Amino acid sequence: MNPEDQTPQAPLQSPVDDGAAPLDVGLGGDAARISELEAKVAELTDASLRAQADAQNARRRADEEVAKARKYAVEAFADSLLPVKDSLEAAIGTPGAAVEQVLEGVHATLRQLGAALERNKVNQIAPPAGTKFDPHQHQAISMVPADQEANTIVTVLQKGYLIADRVLRPALVTVSAPK
Repeated sequence: MNPEDQTPQAPLQSPVDDGAAPLDVGLGGDAARISELEAKVAELTDASLRAQADAQNARRRADEEVAKARKYAVEAFADSLLPVKDSLEAAIGTPGAAVEQVLEGVHATLRQLGAALERNKVNQIAPPAGTKFDPHQHQAISMVPADQEANTIVTVLQKGYLIADRVLRPALVTVSAPK
């Protein structure tokens, strides 16, 4: 093949054409274009580092909030129990009180305690006789013959309690035996 017969070829271009001027990295390179790209890389690197720092700070703040919530979760409950403690201390502080006064104080204290539990979503499980036995909320202690439908509650030996919808302690019950 004769060198004179060859047609001049176009300069090599990048297979990816991003619309930017081609880089000429030869001896007389386009210094302005390189400076521009270096500035853009620095800007994007800075933005990336700032975004990472923001994400890390948000994660740290969220972790701190969760830790505070766990640490002070019982605060409202404890605050609602303080009047109950005060009432019990007042009862102990009056040693010469009549039995009727003490009993009246105990009833008032029990009402305070019940109100405190209700405010904190602690509800009692005290099913009436004849209620169908529910193994999720009741614990059968024994089965007794009774004049009612089988597997229904005869008596409640100890009340159970729920926190919201979760069983804290099941009610201890006796259940009617099948006939």
